[in-house]
Amino acid sequence: MSSSDRKCCGIVEEARSRRAHKPQPWIVLKLAVGFTLALIAYTSYVYVGIFCRDMIVKNESALGSLTIGIVFLVVFSILLFVVLWSYFAVVTTSPGYPAEFLEKEELERHLPAHAQQSATFNDTRGMSFELMSPKVDVSNHASALSNSGNSVPVTSPAVPAGTKQDKVSQSTFHHQGTSTPGEAHIVDISESMRVPGPAPHLHHEHFHDPSSDASSAMFARRPSTTPVLVPEYRFCNKDRIIKPPRTHHCRACGTCVLKYDHHCPWVGHCVGAYNHKFFVNFVQWASILSFWMFATVLGLNIKAQRRPLAPAINPQHIVLLALTALFGLFCCLMFLTQVQLIMLNQTTVESMGFRSMQEREQDNLAHMHRWYECGAKRRTRQLWDKEWGRIGKEGNLWWLGSRRANWESVMGKNVWWWFLPVGRGLEDGLNFPTNPRFDRQGRWRRRSEWPADLR
Repeated sequence: MSSSDRKCCGIVEEARSRRAHKPQPWIVLKLAVGFTLALIAYTSYVYVGIFCRDMIVKNESALGSLTIGIVFLVVFSILLFVVLWSYFAVVTTSPGYPAEFLEKEELERHLPAHAQQSATFNDTRGMSFELMSPKVDVSNHASALSNSGNSVPVTSPAVPAGTKQDKVSQSTFHHQGTSTPGEAHIVDISESMRVPGPAPHLHHEHFHDPSSDASSAMFARRPSTTPVLVPEYRFCNKDRIIKPPRTHHCRACGTCVLKYDHHCPWVGHCVGAYNHKFFVNFVQWASILSFWMFATVLGLNIKAQRRPLAPAINPQHIVLLALTALFGLFCCLMFLTQVQLIMLNQTTVESMGFRSMQEREQDNLAHMHRWYECGAKRRTRQLWDKEWGRIGKEGNLWWLGSRRANWESVMGKNVWWWFLPVGRGLEDGLNFPTNPRFDRQGRWRRRSEWPADLR
């Protein structure tokens, strides 16, 4: 290949890289918001302007009495108000961006190339698990940083006003090495991102690598040995920052998002640390409103068709039934999924890592036992759980010890906040208590290495 060809290919590749790092145009991000508002407006018109109005003004096509029309209209108005309130809250509330608390620094030159590649991989995959030992030699990363003599200039973030960190820290956990009973191991981003001198060495003396045990079976549970809490593994080479824990880069928005859950086109941006609660409130009330409209319109139409000389079904009612059924089912499934993830203290991205590990364990069990040996598979999994704990709970770095604690960390302690788009959870988006079953670098330990009161 000639030098001119290489130069041309390099320019094209650079242009593609720049486009990949740019956020989507504003009109593209907000297009679905307009569609959602149009859908709400149309279904409201059919329900109020046709369905309820016919009953209130006593038209021949009315499907019910005046009293039924007024009651349905009042209930609908209340539900619609809460839905619009929730939608306004989630659309106008920023999910939280590290750029608001951290200064962008050109850190690429301070980190080894393989550390940047590792950080990029973790950025796109989220919290990953492996069944084999990782190919990355962590000790080389630490020694490379230490030998370079260069410090990593990172600005400590300013914790936003009204942080609930003090409330979150009141956990029932004991961390190995803590002196106060009940004190949780908190990842303080303001401390973990300060690197005043050479990067600290990664300590491995207390971590048992299952791959080094010669007596271990060929197929066994082997969680990732990647120290996900170490700053170099949280480096984002797009935003040039060391990301706070649970932060991921969104390609659509073109920036990192605090406690990234997913990018939702229906709200025009990501669901993250500061608007996650409002998103749950929105899908909760949207599903209730949709099912109310569907049930009332369908019920009165079925009742009317049983009468002699029944009026023809209004085509607008049929369209309304189809839209509310689809939208209500979608919102209901989304709400149930979010409730399950919150009670496990997992984001959508993190749940994909747990699902990946479970799938790999299924493959291991398929190699170890025949397809009909269900009891043997169950006993093998029980042995793994006895050795390590359960994947989604004890094996979750962010598990707070109970479903109630996990729920309150996102939805808040006030019960009314669970249903209304007001208040906020106990998390500040930057600092998170960690599961004491993990070491300080974020690696899952065997049950024998847990604090004594948790074994």
